[in-house]
Amino acid sequence: MSKKNASVWTSIRFWRRSAAWVTGTATVLLIWLTFNTMGQISMGSDADLANGVKKRIPAPTVINYHIDYVMDQKRGHEVPVIGQKEPFFGKQWSAEEAAALLHHGKLTSQAKNCMNCHTLLGNGAYYAPDLTKAWLDPRWEDGTMAAITGKNSKEEAMAEFLMHPSQYPTHARMMPNLNITQDEAVALVAFLKHMSSIDTNGFPRNFSQNAKRLEGGTNAH
Repeated sequence: MSKKNASVWTSIRFWRRSAAWVTGTATVLLIWLTFNTMGQISMGSDADLANGVKKRIPAPTVINYHIDYVMDQKRGHEVPVIGQKEPFFGKQWSAEEAAALLHHGKLTSQAKNCMNCHTLLGNGAYYAPDLTKAWLDPRWEDGTMAAITGKNSKEEAMAEFLMHPSQYPTHARMMPNLNITQDEAVALVAFLKHMSSIDTNGFPRNFSQNAKRLEGGTNAH
């Protein structure tokens, strides 16, 4: 009687080896992805900015620089571009000052529950506009809000708006008065400027085109 050959698909040994190879490969891949991701999301330094080294998340001192948002044809979406130095609230901030200011701004955004109405980096509510690129909104860029608030710079106009939103209605869904202090407003504006410098792979999509179409101010707060 001839011996019947067993199919490889019914071999326990085959499936054990396959499971070991798949598990090993997946483990190596996950380890590589973890280190790659950590490198991608690690914050840059002040030296990186000074030397033109691009980081997805620039150092806090990026608030000392002009930030633009332009289409990258190779990547197929808009990317932040760090330009020349410019004063922020009338001064250049040291690395320690900028880091402390951003920390204060982040804590303020949490304390005031901004995400109850807004999205930040895609997280939050959708009642009010996403704030990821709010610093780059055309109404702040072209001086409209500076003129309306009587301030001399974009950052001062944004701070004034945050402190007294009911005096400058920019949207049918008006921002409530959250009793934001001067120090908190300055920190929040710094937080928003830094956030606009983060390379978010084009999120929110077509921001510049959409913002220009919504010049009624839907992105202003």
